[in-house]
Order: sequence, then C-alpha cells, then structure tokens
Amino acid sequence: MEYLDFEQPIKELEEQLEKCQIIGTESEVDVTDTCEKIAERLADLKKEIYGNLTAWQRVQVSRHPSRPYTLDYIGALTQGSFLELHGDRTVKDDKAMIGGLGKIEDQSFMFIGQQKGYNTKTRQYRNFGMANPEGYRKALRLMKSAEKFNLPVVCFVDTPGAYPGLEAEERGQGEAIARNILEMSRLKVPIIVVIIGEGASGGALGIGVGDRIFMLENTWYSVISPESCSSILWRSWEYKEQAAEALKLTAKDMKRQKLIDAIIKEPLGGAHTNREQMFETVRKAIYKTFTELKDKPADELVQERMDKFFAMGVYEE
Repeated sequence: MEYLDFEQPIKELEEQLEKCQIIGTESEVDVTDTCEKIAERLADLKKEIYGNLTAWQRVQVSRHPSRPYTLDYIGALTQGSFLELHGDRTVKDDKAMIGGLGKIEDQSFMFIGQQKGYNTKTRQYRNFGMANPEGYRKALRLMKSAEKFNLPVVCFVDTPGAYPGLEAEERGQGEAIARNILEMSRLKVPIIVVIIGEGASGGALGIGVGDRIFMLENTWYSVISPESCSSILWRSWEYKEQAAEALKLTAKDMKRQKLIDAIIKEPLGGAHTNREQMFETVRKAIYKTFTELKDKPADELVQERMDKFFAMGVYEE
C-alpha cells in the first residue's frame, strides 16, 4: 500500500502491529496485549489525522493512486450490466471520457465520467483523465440519447482539467464545454453528478451540471488546481498549500457556499481503504436521489435546475 507524506506515522504503527502479530504467530510468546495496545493507538491516530486534514491533504487523498476511478464505480454499481458506448460521431472515440448504459437494481441509467489510468501505459491511453472536445461531444450525444429514452443520467467527475493541447483548441474545446453546460441545464431527465476525485476547471463543468451534485468527502472542486494557482500568484509551485486553503476547494467549503447539495462520507482513510463500503454508499445516494426526482415533471425539473445555478454567486448584504 502506498502512503502519503502525512500518513507516515500511520505507516510506522501499522508496521509495528504487523511485526507484533508475526512474533505472536511464530513464537510461543503471548503478545496479545501489546498488539491490542498498538491497534488502539493506530485507531486513535487515524481518527486524529483524518479528522483534521488540511485542504492540500484532501487534494492529495483525492489523487491517491489506489483510489477507485469511474469504471470501478460503474462496474460495482451495475454488477456487470454496463454496456459502454463509443464515439462522438464526428472525430473519434475519446478514451478519457467513458459512457454507457447500466442498471442499478431494476432501473437503467446512462453513466458518463472521466476515466484515469492505473499505471503509466493506461494513464497515457486515458490521457490522464483529460478529455478532448470529442469527449465532451460524446458525453452530450449520450445525454441526448438518455433524454430520448427517458433515462436518468449519472455523471462521475474526476479530472485535472480538459486537455489544453493546441489540437484540442483547434477542434473547439471551449465551445464543446459551453455547449454541454447549456444542453445539460435544459435536459429533460434527472441528472445526478458525483465528484469522486478531482474536479478541476471547465473540464469538470463540462459534465457537472445536475439536479443534485454530490462530492465525496476527500475530493476537491475548483476553477484551478492549487499548483497552477500557486505558479500564477507566486511564480512557484512551492505555495500550493496556501493556494489550496485560499481557493476554498474542499467538499465542506463547497457545501458552505451552496455550490453542491451534499457530501458523501468516505471510509476512514479515504475511498481506497474500503472500496466495497464506498461503492455501496454511492449506490444508495444515487438510487435514493433518483427516487426523489423521477416523478417530477420535466419542465419543473429543468426550471429548478436553472434556478439553482442562477442563484450561485448571488449574495445579499
């Protein structure tokens, strides 16, 4: 298991506990009390560390290499019923943006989300989760298909941003994202958005307009990453921790500012420490939200969605 820099005290205690258990197994010495004390210290340490994470530490957890990605969630939620659909019918199939049909219980959903890779090869294949214009156009095509067949849409957001390459700009990256925001705002079926990792810039907004927006506890949502913000304001990445605090990008910050609807709690230590529990929690949140939205008339659904986003950033003094 990989440990982040602030998790080193946890690593040391876990190694001590493992050695203690080995001694108890391989010798006749009774180390039960010692192991129990170490386990208690470990549990208390985890609660202390994960209960007081800084904004930058939450950014680190959101990027943990063992953290589940979009296809992990879809596979667990649909129990093998997922049918992936490809292509934007114009340029090509964008591997950074995936989508398709799947069922939760007896209800069909259109699932869409950014997909990252697990190693160097797959990260290159998935373009590090950074979609090109054809990715956003594929997502929109699938949303329109869902609307045609009256299927709810579930979007999983996990991207460091839309791909900023020259070829992406030449093919209309900005227009593709803007078009998605416009069309999602008036889509006549329920849209549920779950931020499962990084929610950066327009790359996240391109599939981030919904009736209900959830953030996992250790995720972030912002117009810019802390590193990029630091490089602009301080001409150096060394101030990324200060930038993370200033950006107010954590789930609690987003909920406080009424930019999201709810926070989905993660297992202690992050989503990667207990995947099955995380998948079940997300499944319940999605299905419960769908049951709340399914009987709303389409016009009312669209109006409430628009009103919600129009109200963002409006303050009275």
